[in-house]
Amino acid sequence: MTNAETTPRLRTYGNWTRPRTAGLLGLGAIGTGILLGGTAIAVIATIAGGLAAGFVVMGVVVLFLLLVSVRDRHGQSAFARIVTRVGWMNTRRKRNHIYRAGPLGRAEWGTAQLPGLVAGSRLTEWYDSYQRPFALLYLPSQGDYTVVLGTDPDGSSLVDTEQLDVWVAEWGMWLANAGEEPGLEAVSVTLETAPDTGLRLRRDVGLRVVDDAPTFSRELLEGIVDAYPAGSAVVKAYVALTFSAATRPGGKRRTPEEMGRELASRIPGLTQSLGATGAGAVRPVSAQQLTELVRIAYDPAAAVLIDEANAAGEPPKIPWPEVGPVATEARWDSYRHDSALSVTWMMSTAPRGNVPSSVLTRLLAPHRDIARKRVTLLYRPIPAGRAAAIVDADARAARFNLTSSNQPNARNIATTRAALATADEEASGAGLVNFGMLVTATVTDPTMTADARAAVDNLAATARLRLRPVYGSQDSAFSAALPLGLVLPKHLQVPTAVREQL
Repeated sequence: MTNAETTPRLRTYGNWTRPRTAGLLGLGAIGTGILLGGTAIAVIATIAGGLAAGFVVMGVVVLFLLLVSVRDRHGQSAFARIVTRVGWMNTRRKRNHIYRAGPLGRAEWGTAQLPGLVAGSRLTEWYDSYQRPFALLYLPSQGDYTVVLGTDPDGSSLVDTEQLDVWVAEWGMWLANAGEEPGLEAVSVTLETAPDTGLRLRRDVGLRVVDDAPTFSRELLEGIVDAYPAGSAVVKAYVALTFSAATRPGGKRRTPEEMGRELASRIPGLTQSLGATGAGAVRPVSAQQLTELVRIAYDPAAAVLIDEANAAGEPPKIPWPEVGPVATEARWDSYRHDSALSVTWMMSTAPRGNVPSSVLTRLLAPHRDIARKRVTLLYRPIPAGRAAAIVDADARAARFNLTSSNQPNARNIATTRAALATADEEASGAGLVNFGMLVTATVTDPTMTADARAAVDNLAATARLRLRPVYGSQDSAFSAALPLGLVLPKHLQVPTAVREQL
């Protein structure tokens, strides 16, 4: 038996596709409709007002379609960039990019409530059937409830390839089953790396040192405790599950009491199923832990004080209306909040081709040029009933775009192959999920911003991702990258379906 036969084959993953609709000349359904309708209006204008009027109407239509169809390397059209720039100018004119809270701030009631998309959120605490406390975050504006689960990922070090493949398969099955979970709207996975203060290690070691310990042993432990936190980092992982308040579209919204009682019986099953995906020990996050998490995200300088209070056995009681920042300023390409400055990127293109399961390893690992890094994967599971219709529509659109040209390009051919492969996998029982990614880099020294940007650009290249800064919406993207379960399509003024069909 040769070595090639005994060596396990490396499993790869891919076939990610962007939703597209059928259309002419690379346009979507709405863009094609505008083209045909504009042509008809131009003909009528030519008959009624002469050739000049027809040219004017057709020129306006062609100019608009060019703005919609001409896209940059991130897939964003010129029209979308213009709308973003105009919206940002309007935001600055109204001074909505500046937030001041507290007794001397502009926020009502004199509290430091959260800004932006989560300003009206409400937090309550409940107990599941195992008597574990869990935080229930309610967003009245969208009618969503979020439960956050804390995990301790096992990691891939010293783990067999076969076990990694099993974890990936279990995670894929978990996402597929999430589409059948009643009321589940979205899932987000957040991995955060931050400097380790060393206070937890000092507390654990101090509890285990006896009074009559040898001098050498005591000095050795003290030296380890003093030296270990220097340059070390802590990695935290969270899974946020967002449920709809209504049992069906247009139905009556359930109250926090009703959702708390219902989710109390469902959380044990969700945590148990996540354990098989390599997430390690999974437990619900309590209200105290969630408030500390959000407070540190907006003010990293508070991390040491909060760790000291926890080490002393006196957790800080932070009410939810006081968990937000005191001052923030959203800029075109960055976000200044309390004691730090953050930049958030969004994934514009998923890795092309097939990639191994370790493709995100370097992106998720701590980096010396970034004080705190947060990588958030956003998932929107699609129920099986809708998934079949979506993949069939994508396959029809891909075939139409391929056959509408006498000389189809390589992109249309690749898109058609991917759409047909997706339809075949869905027919075999695979699930369908919309996904995205946000990457937030936080620095406590603004002069380190350029180094953090360069670090993220290099890490994105190693992950075969294409990232772009969230220009003009840094404050909203920062909130969405937190494990708060925000469903971003619900906060868009132009629906996602309309954007895709242009």
